Amino acid sequence: MRKTISLAAAATLLLATAASAQQQPAPQPSEPPASPAPAAPGAQPQAPAPAIQSVNVVDIEELPKETQTKVNDVIAKRGEDGLQKLRSSIDATPQVKSALEAKGLTSAQVIAASMDTNGALTLITKKAS
Repeated sequence: MRKTISLAAAATLLLATAASAQQQPAPQPSEPPASPAPAAPGAQPQAPAPAIQSVNVVDIEELPKETQTKVNDVIAKRGEDGLQKLRSSIDATPQVKSALEAKGLTSAQVIAASMDTNGALTLITKKAS
């Protein structure tokens, strides 16, 4: 269960980063390139995120109560801004958007996402109340 929640948080950050990268303007040619920040001694470089291989859509009501509580805690900590970034990233990713549409859902119903190391993306949804 902890792994699922951790992956949900990681996937949220991954998708939010992707959306943010798409929104950043290209640097002007007259600007000198920024030098990268020096890495801390002994720091391990991050492995690149796996490509999405499959998309699973799960309603939060289908999860065990304990998992639902953990997911709700992550959502509360992330806030509305993080949720909007996640949903924007979903809309900007055709493979993910079409998986939701196949289930009759939209990104507006996604409340969390989780990605494992094999590229399986799980979207946790909540029906409108």
